Amino acid sequence: MDYETKVKKEAERWSRSLEKRSSVLQRTSKRLQSSINQRIPDQIHSVVTESIRKMIEVSLTTSEYIRPVDVNSSLSFQVREQLVRERLDQYKKTAAFEGAGTGFGGFWLGAADFPLLLSIKMKFLFDAGQIYGLDVRKYEERVFLLHLFMLAFSSDEAKEKVRGKVLNWNHLDLKQKNMDWKTLQIEYRDTLDFVKLFQLIPGFGAVVGYVANGRMMEHLGETTMNACRLRLL
Repeated sequence: MDYETKVKKEAERWSRSLEKRSSVLQRTSKRLQSSINQRIPDQIHSVVTESIRKMIEVSLTTSEYIRPVDVNSSLSFQVREQLVRERLDQYKKTAAFEGAGTGFGGFWLGAADFPLLLSIKMKFLFDAGQIYGLDVRKYEERVFLLHLFMLAFSSDEAKEKVRGKVLNWNHLDLKQKNMDWKTLQIEYRDTLDFVKLFQLIPGFGAVVGYVANGRMMEHLGETTMNACRLRLL
């Protein structure tokens, strides 16, 4: 079995796994997180919401996240994926140490982690898109990357709808590809792992930030690679 056939089968298994309902533990964590969210000061929620709004605006209207990635068009899919994994490893380490640094400072410095981590995630998405051969200068491809972001960080209910759009992207018209900005903001805010909230505890938050940020980048990387496999292969 060649590499492309192998990874496409892996991606198809991944896609089917998205159809399954979250585990009892995950659903319980979600309810607990929602309860905790109600106790977080409005200022913190404002930081998250404003960060997402700016991220959307910047990703679609400027080239801030587009750092040219020199990729030979003749590279095989396998080599491209190795480059994506290497880039993911770099960003994963950056996110982990950033989370540890901001977590060490306690409540307000920990809150600064949200926009910083968002920026790291978007930079990885744009780098990975270029490595896979997507023209990220096009508005349509930027919206596709935002859909991958939403697919990675959404509840069961929203994920199924986004999954359908991502898996059929090449067959959708421009109107169908539009992003639901409000849903993106709410889903990302509400599906942040509740463990991340412990990052706001001085000292202990450093450990939480290191582990949680690395794990979130790993999840984004898995979503990005599998979705691109299904679209491109």
